[in-house]
Amino acid sequence: MQTEADTQRLHELEIRLQGLASLAVAFSGGVDSSFLLAVAEKIKPKKLLAVTVASEFVPSREIEAAKKTASLLKVDHICLSADILGNEEVVQNTEERCYHCKKQIFSLIRSAADDLGIKTLLHGVNLDDLKDFRPGLKAADELGFLSPLAEIGFTKKMIRENARLLGLETWNKPSQSCLATRIPYHVRIQKPDLIRVDRSEAFLRKLGFAQVRVRCHGKTAVLEVE
Repeated sequence: MQTEADTQRLHELEIRLQGLASLAVAFSGGVDSSFLLAVAEKIKPKKLLAVTVASEFVPSREIEAAKKTASLLKVDHICLSADILGNEEVVQNTEERCYHCKKQIFSLIRSAADDLGIKTLLHGVNLDDLKDFRPGLKAADELGFLSPLAEIGFTKKMIRENARLLGLETWNKPSQSCLATRIPYHVRIQKPDLIRVDRSEAFLRKLGFAQVRVRCHGKTAVLEVE
């Protein structure tokens, strides 16, 4: 149920976006970025672009889902490709892996936006995300990405409710994390391990589990399902 405070937050978000002539949204296709993109489309800026970055860390089904959502919202959408496994700072898999990965991804988005004359970059981080260890947020800040959902005070729960009221199919989509998170820190990230994790999780989803994590520990794996 939407409260008066929720309505005020949504109004504040719309006002903030209305002051921007051209926008590019880092678009994963998850509930947060889908909600942000939907609100941005609603206020009709002169130029609005959704940008998705494909890599070895993102299952292909997530890229296809992002394409579908952008199409339903009737927003211009481009999909870029990042050679993440070619980035040694990422492959080393230290605690700063996410920073180096996001730096590469957000740099690609920044470059694409610059080429199209788009000045404002947004990403869908929410207030709850700020409580977690997320070194990738530093990369977003360094490259000038704005995080209006977090700044206004949207929690994940609030975003889901607003997305539901907007009729977004993604409103109850389970939270996703990149495949690299299934590999323990300080274990080099290799493509065969990512493929095994992806295939294993896809199999478990076919069995009816909505939330799935297959964590790789050498020759063994730890399954987390809901």
